[in-house]
Amino acid sequence: MVFPQRMKLSYMSMKDQGVPQAQRFWRCGSARPRGAAEPGRGAGPGGLQLPKGCGRPRFLPPGEPMEPTEGAEEERLVQCPRLRPDTLGDYVGQEPVLGAQTLLRSLLESHEIPSLILWGPPGCGKTTLAHIIANSSKKNGMRFVTLSATSAKTNDVRDVISQAQNEKRLFKRKTILFIDEIHRFNKSQQDTFLPHVECGTVTLIGATTENPSFQVNAALLSRCRVIVLEKLSVQAMEAILMRAVRFLGLQVLGQEDQHCTPATGSSSKSSEFPVYIEEKALNTLAYLCDGDARTGLNGLQLAVQARIAAGGTTPLSTAKGGAADGILVTEEHVKEGLQRSHILYDRAGEEHYNCISALHKSMRGSDANASLYWLARMLEGGEDPLYVARRLVRFASEDIGLADPLALTQAVAAYQGCHFIGMPECEVILAQCVVYFARAPKSIEVYKAYGNVKECLRTHTGPLPPVPLHLRNVPTRLMKNLGYGKGYKYNPMYKEPVEQDYLPEELKGRDFFKGREM
Repeated sequence: MVFPQRMKLSYMSMKDQGVPQAQRFWRCGSARPRGAAEPGRGAGPGGLQLPKGCGRPRFLPPGEPMEPTEGAEEERLVQCPRLRPDTLGDYVGQEPVLGAQTLLRSLLESHEIPSLILWGPPGCGKTTLAHIIANSSKKNGMRFVTLSATSAKTNDVRDVISQAQNEKRLFKRKTILFIDEIHRFNKSQQDTFLPHVECGTVTLIGATTENPSFQVNAALLSRCRVIVLEKLSVQAMEAILMRAVRFLGLQVLGQEDQHCTPATGSSSKSSEFPVYIEEKALNTLAYLCDGDARTGLNGLQLAVQARIAAGGTTPLSTAKGGAADGILVTEEHVKEGLQRSHILYDRAGEEHYNCISALHKSMRGSDANASLYWLARMLEGGEDPLYVARRLVRFASEDIGLADPLALTQAVAAYQGCHFIGMPECEVILAQCVVYFARAPKSIEVYKAYGNVKECLRTHTGPLPPVPLHLRNVPTRLMKNLGYGKGYKYNPMYKEPVEQDYLPEELKGRDFFKGREM
C-alpha cells in the first residue's frame, strides 16, 4: 500500500504506539466496528478502501483517540442495522401472519414474493420485514430498491421502473420495489405502478400505517395482497428489548452475567463502570411502549444514556452472590424517559374512528366502566374535546331519544362547558355526560322511524306526491280560491280527537314507526 509521505509518517507513528490498523486508516462516524474494508466501495486517498458509512478518510495525529465525528454520536438503536433481524427465524412477533406453516412464510421461504401492502401501526415491524425480504432477495439474485413516499417524486419512481425493465429484458433479473409510507403518494402517483405490477416488471411492497382501503388506489390494491400486522405483544417487546440489552453490553440485575461482547460505541462501553438494568424496568418498558418497538428501543437508550451522563454508581449484589459497583437503570428511570404511557392515537387516521366507535358502542351497551376508558383513551391521546362533545349530542337523540328527553339537554350543556373552559378542566364534564348516557334508558324509536322515512323517499319511483290541499299554506286570496287549506280542521277548536289525514294519498296508512303499512 503506497501512502503520501505525510500520511506514511503519521501511520508509522501510530503503528509504533500500538494503535490498531483499522483505526490508523480512517475515522468513521458509525457505531460499527472498524474492520476490514467492505468490498465494492470506492477507494480513498492512498488506495484505502472506505467502509460503508464512511465519508472521506480522516488521518489522525499520533495519540488522538478514535471518537465519533461531530453529528455522528452513538448510532440510534432503531437505526442500527446490526440490531435488525436478517432472517425470518429471528423475526419477533406477528405469529398469525408469519408463524410456522403460514401462507406468507411459505412464499417468502420459497422466494416467491408477491406484491404486498404491509399495514400496521408504527413500530410493529413493517420495515424490518422488508429488510428481511431484501436480504433474501439479494442472495437469490434479485434487485431490491427502496424509496420513501415522503421524499420520492414521480420521476424517481419512473427511473426505478425504467431500470427494472432493462434488468428484466437484458439479464432476466427481477426487481422488488419497497415504498415506505406508500399512503403519502396521491392517486395519480399510485397509478404509475399499475401496468408494471400487472405485467411483473416490479414486485411492489408498500408499507403504511393508514387503512389501505382509504389511502391506496383500489386498482393497485386489487393487484396486491394486504398483510395486516398487529401491535407487538408484551412478550415480543420483551424479546426485542433483551436483544437490545445484549447489543448495548448491559447486564440484567439478578441474572447470570451475560457473556456478550458489546458493540463498539455502545452505551456501556462509554462508561468505566458496568451498567445494570432491573428486570422489572424492562418489563415495565415492554408494557408502556404499547406494542411500538421503536418507542421501546428509544426509551431504553434514553434511560441508559441519561444514567451514564448523570454519573454516580450504586453498590449492587450480583447473581453470583458477590458485590460490585455499577450504574443501575431502574423502573423509575425508564418511566421518566417515557414521561407517560405511550398512547397510540391518530386524530386523523383509523384509530380516531375506532376509538369513537368503541365509546359509542360502550355507552349503547350501558357499560359505564368501558365508556370512561375509551373517553380517556381519546382525550389523553390528544383528541379535541369538542369533537367528543358533538358526538355525545348525536348519541343523545340517536340512542337515548324519548326514553330520557333530558339527555339532549345534558349533551348540549356538556358541549358548552367544554367550549367555555377547554382541556384539561373539561374532561370531567365529558366524563359526567358519558356516564349519564351509559346509565340512561335507551330508545331508538325516533332514530329508526326517521330511517324508515328516508328509505321511503329513496325508493320512491316517479314524482313525489304533492302536499294535500287541506294542509297547504294559504297566504293569498288566489290560493284560497284555488282550494288551498280547504277542509282543514283546526285541532284546538275541537274537544274530541280530530279525524284527519296528514300524509299524501299514496302513503295513506303507512306507519314509519312500525316500518310497514297499517
